[in-house]
Amino acid sequence: MTAPRFGILRTRETAMTLALAPAPHRFSVITLSESETPAWSTRFGWPAFGDTHLAIDPDANRSILAAQIDDAVLRADRAVLLVAEGLGCFAASWWARLSPSHYVERVAGALLFDPETAEESAARRDRFASPRIALPFPSMVVADRLPGSDPADLSPLTQSWGSRLIAGNRHRTAEASAWRSAQRLVGRLTASVVARDIERGLALRGEG
Repeated sequence: MTAPRFGILRTRETAMTLALAPAPHRFSVITLSESETPAWSTRFGWPAFGDTHLAIDPDANRSILAAQIDDAVLRADRAVLLVAEGLGCFAASWWARLSPSHYVERVAGALLFDPETAEESAARRDRFASPRIALPFPSMVVADRLPGSDPADLSPLTQSWGSRLIAGNRHRTAEASAWRSAQRLVGRLTASVVARDIERGLALRGEG
């Protein structure tokens, strides 16, 4: 009776080792943004483009974008981390909510920077309207300001996506401490993925 429990402990140790590994070795990063200097670059000093970068064109055929995301996810050689900004956040959520499971199950999580909430951007967002259900993977919204300090309150949006909200300053310089903060942010996302996978595995084995 003790052998299975030992196996579970070893699984947890392995999972936490992976969670603490440097971010570039854990994920294949797919970035989506309109800007060539997205928020994750100016705020945390990350590269502007991930392993695969998809430029968001609000006037382009969204089916083409969906096919591009599909292709990028299928070609990834590691678990995928989606990193999106502005309108790209809505494109990522639209894709995740409407794509077949064999695509989205390859995604470990998403970091969504400064999703557009201004009323004048509603028409742009409506191009990526999707059912109001939680995203099928863990996600974090990284906002420029705390909700309530700006007329655009992100709470309904984060609740719709099932995301955690992290407030930050967009204009911070790319210092070493900012990079460490970014790594911790990714680590927190990864830890939630690990915990979810462990609990799911235990439940399937009847040991939860």
